[in-house]
Amino acid sequence: MRGVVFDLDGTLIDSAPDIHAAVNRTLAEIGAEALGLAEVTSFIGNGIPTLVERVMRARDLPASDHPELLARFSGHYDADPATLTRPYRGVVDLLAGWSAAGVPMAICTNKPEAPARAILNLMGMAAHFPVVVGGDTLPVRKPDPAPLHHAVEALGAHRVLYVGDSETDAETARRAGLPFALFTEGYRKSPVAELPHDMAFTDFADLPGILDRLLPAAA
Repeated sequence: MRGVVFDLDGTLIDSAPDIHAAVNRTLAEIGAEALGLAEVTSFIGNGIPTLVERVMRARDLPASDHPELLARFSGHYDADPATLTRPYRGVVDLLAGWSAAGVPMAICTNKPEAPARAILNLMGMAAHFPVVVGGDTLPVRKPDPAPLHHAVEALGAHRVLYVGDSETDAETARRAGLPFALFTEGYRKSPVAELPHDMAFTDFADLPGILDRLLPAAA
């Protein structure tokens, strides 16, 4: 049986505007200058603790403040995670089609599991994903392959495609030994050619064909 595991932020959803808003609420509380959307977007991909570290470096804040600022950011983001977040074009139709066809799907993200599940619920996507592995589900996060292996095992599919948008996702797939489809419209920082991938795409309408090509149904 074939299955698909997706990254979340920058792959299925454009969550950067809500993350940006929570960052600037946090900075405002401590009297620090706001950051721009593009800069905050460049901080996404390695989990919330790392994002907060990058915000702190950008504003030259002492490392000792990390626990407090992490708690402040998490409070803001958990309270309002999806006001500005939207699925990328074609995602809703793809997920509905694959669910109807019985294709098992899972999420493997560095976002903590609770807000990941909350956003999936708010976006009306939760029913498509019986398996959600977050950045705090295991003691390690991507690009360690353990979270992806955990998602694959829980999904119960024998052949799995991983879909993501970033350097972290590409490295995770490489370490896990899974075929990787790169969504080119997300939060990657490097040129597409520099990221290891099996196929790249800009339109989710192309993903069923990619699945068939990389993991043929008759195999």
